[in-house]
Formats: sequence, structure tokens, C-alpha cells
Amino acid sequence: MIRRRALLTLRGDARGATIVEFAMIAPVMGILLLGAFDVAHTLYMRAVLQGIVQKVGRDSSLETGLDAATQAVLDAKVTAQARALSNNATVTITRKWYRTFSNAAAAKFEPFTDTNGNGTCDGPSGSTPGEPYEDNNNNGHWDATGGNLGSGGAKDAMVYTVNVTYPRMFPVYRIIGGGTSTTVTATTVLRNQPYGDQGAGTERNCP
Repeated sequence: MIRRRALLTLRGDARGATIVEFAMIAPVMGILLLGAFDVAHTLYMRAVLQGIVQKVGRDSSLETGLDAATQAVLDAKVTAQARALSNNATVTITRKWYRTFSNAAAAKFEPFTDTNGNGTCDGPSGSTPGEPYEDNNNNGHWDATGGNLGSGGAKDAMVYTVNVTYPRMFPVYRIIGGGTSTTVTATTVLRNQPYGDQGAGTERNCP
């Protein structure tokens, strides 16, 4: 009888239920919070990186921005800003130039006359010469995409791109089986200052 009464009393005792419920919910809530912190840090990194990239891109578009030493100083500013948020980040910086903004937006470096409509610059066929194209970088062959590495010259459109790869700040992705690092990219397109005459390409035919 006493044992039965004790069991009935224990069954109706709700003390400690909150602790049990919290123990069940806490891991899920912890993972959600870590995920939110990780996403917030990535968004913050992207916003800060985009800001410094636009500032450095403007400085690179000046006439003095063509100097290799000046570019190294500007790139060092971007690297320092990225590593201030993640001290073991890997920073990769590229500069590509195009003649026009439209070519830069389409990643189309050298325009050509697509006479047969197949989307590529074809060579001669029988008595028909190769399709004409503008050799913007004067390297003797047609370059389809990607632009030419470097800052270009006066009035050229420069695409300044920075990739930052760094270990994730919080281990949430390791818990759920994801990657341990993340990559943030910032890009800006600016036209170089008209500090001189824009270089001219050479009209050629595809070989």
C-alpha cells in the first residue's frame, strides 16, 4: 500500500520536468544560435569587404594606380581589412580590364562579327576569310572571355575582384557535416580615369 501510494505521488509530481525538457531542446537551440552567428559573421565580412574593395577600386582607377608598387599597397589594405576580421584568411586579388562596361558585364573581352551565328570566332573556310574581331590586347589571337589581366589603360573598364577564404568562426557546419571554411567574394567594376588616350585594338581575322 505504501509503495503504491509513493508511486501515485511520484506520477503526479511535475518537479524537474522543465529540466528534462530543456535538456531535449538545448542542443537544437544551440545549433540554431551557432548557425545564426555564423551567417551573421559571413554577411558582415561580405559587407566590410565590399566597402574596402570599392574604395581600393576607385584608387586603382587613378593614373597612379597603374604603378605596381601602388597596386601592392592598395592590395595590402584589402588583405589587412580581411584579416582584421579573420586573421588566418587567404586573400586572392585579381584585376581584369575590358574596353567597355558592357563587355565587362558580359565577361566578353574581344568583340567579333559572328557571321555564321555559332557563338565563336571561326577561322577561314575555303575562300571565305576568318571572322573579323578586335584584338584589344594585341596578342595576335581572339580571347573569348575573362578579359586581360591587369588594370588596363585610360578609360578602360577594370574589374577588381577579391576572394577571401577563411575557417568558419563557429563549429556548426562541422556538427551537421558541412564544410569547415567559407569563401566571400567582392567585385567592383570601374572605368579608369581619362588620364590619357585609350589604347586602340587591332582589327584581325580569326585564323
